[in-house]
Amino acid sequence: MATDKVVETVIAGSYVEMETEGQPKTMKSRLSKFLWDGGSVYDAWFSCASNQVAQVLLTLPYSFSQLGMLSGIIFQLFYGLLGSYTAYLISILYVEYRTRKEREKVDFRNHVIQWFEVLDGLLGKHWRNVGLAFNCTFLLFGSVIQLIACASNIYYINDNLDKRTWTYIFGACCATTVFVPSFKNYRIWSFLGLVMTTYTSWYLTIASLLHGQVEGVKHSGPTKLVLYFTGATNILYTFGGHAVTVEIMHAMWKPQKFKAIYLLATLYVLTLTLPSAISVYWAFGDMLLNHSNAFALLPRSPLRDMAVVLMLIHQAILTRLIIIIMMQFITFGFACTPLYFVWEKAIGMHECKSLCKRAAARLPVVVPIWFLAIIFPFFGPINSTVGSLLVSFTVYIIPALAHILTFRSATARENAVEQPPKFLGRWAGIYSINVFVVVWVFIVGFGFGGWASMINFVHQIDTFGLFTKCYQCPPPAGPLPIPVSPPPPHHGHHLLHNSSLTAPPPSHHHLHSP
Repeated sequence: MATDKVVETVIAGSYVEMETEGQPKTMKSRLSKFLWDGGSVYDAWFSCASNQVAQVLLTLPYSFSQLGMLSGIIFQLFYGLLGSYTAYLISILYVEYRTRKEREKVDFRNHVIQWFEVLDGLLGKHWRNVGLAFNCTFLLFGSVIQLIACASNIYYINDNLDKRTWTYIFGACCATTVFVPSFKNYRIWSFLGLVMTTYTSWYLTIASLLHGQVEGVKHSGPTKLVLYFTGATNILYTFGGHAVTVEIMHAMWKPQKFKAIYLLATLYVLTLTLPSAISVYWAFGDMLLNHSNAFALLPRSPLRDMAVVLMLIHQAILTRLIIIIMMQFITFGFACTPLYFVWEKAIGMHECKSLCKRAAARLPVVVPIWFLAIIFPFFGPINSTVGSLLVSFTVYIIPALAHILTFRSATARENAVEQPPKFLGRWAGIYSINVFVVVWVFIVGFGFGGWASMINFVHQIDTFGLFTKCYQCPPPAGPLPIPVSPPPPHHGHHLLHNSSLTAPPPSHHHLHSP
């Protein structure tokens, strides 16, 4: 018991708190702590909630058009629960690893623990290499997706520039993320990011309900297995954003309190994703199959432009016509910061105390992200592909298998820092759930999901091509033809010109099925 108490004290302690204890508090230090030096349970909750949904919020109506209303709701609830469970497993493995290392007097004062190091310490170098490969590749494409989302969103405010040009601009702007040292320094951005996402979600919900259903709306889904499993893996990706769980935990003052945080964050996120996806799909139906970004179907208005700007603040740099202000965006930074850590460790710069030197060393990480976003600008389909091929292993399969193997012996289970709770059935129950997660995600997420997502992704390449200038953009409007006779009166003509929430009829000649 005495040993356990000592270990608990070490785990609960914060190096920063221990170093600053007893020092006089100046106005500068108080302001810095308020805006910059986060590490509380609330900071972790804001980080998990704001990072979890991000731009995927705009693609969930597209997924509903592929899945149908009922399946869309069920998959959101199911994968939300599954994602929270595997985040719990990761937190248990992190605490186990850190406790063992700190018993050996290892000091993490200037070192950020990452998921591949947890796997290395608990299961050996082969697991480290597998975890590193999957995690880095996922985070790389996660950052790529954020750039694609930024370009797609800003296009709906200013279409004078095509999406590829906006990607060039945002790629340069997002390089400013190199100046944020660690996840502990995302306090104010995490809070603002969640506020922005909340506004956008409720804008989509209310605007769609006020708009009403388009004339002749159809809700055909699901119609094809390819579309069905593509939509399902996009939702798997939505609730699989905890590839940065270990880094968020390490930034906490008391990381053992993380266990319930991800579940609470997921419950809040469901209050955003379900209403917005349901209402947009209800209003536009099958039209969403050709518009993976929900903003594309809602008419331009000050409220919609505000939602677009807030999502941009959440993702990258605030840009409107020109770059007005350079602001760090939470989602790109969250996806990219772990890659910065890996790169720093590879070149021996991780424990350097000079912020400028570390920032300069991080810049090469941004270049391949920028380049890949220009090659594959397929907003929506790329989410499903990354979800099936990378998230399925990084977030679901590897944590479940790692937990099984770490505690496979009776000695390991007996000496575990944290015992499984009774409501999960103790060790027998948690092993059964782990096996279910591995089998389900491997067959449905990676197997069927990978098959469907790759077919859809290849179809995007065949339809639009690599380096496409403006993915799913309407062609430039030509001169209007002179009518031979006056057009007949249209029932919706008055509403079209007098309601800011009524969408113009779609130009079907430029739409492509995914």
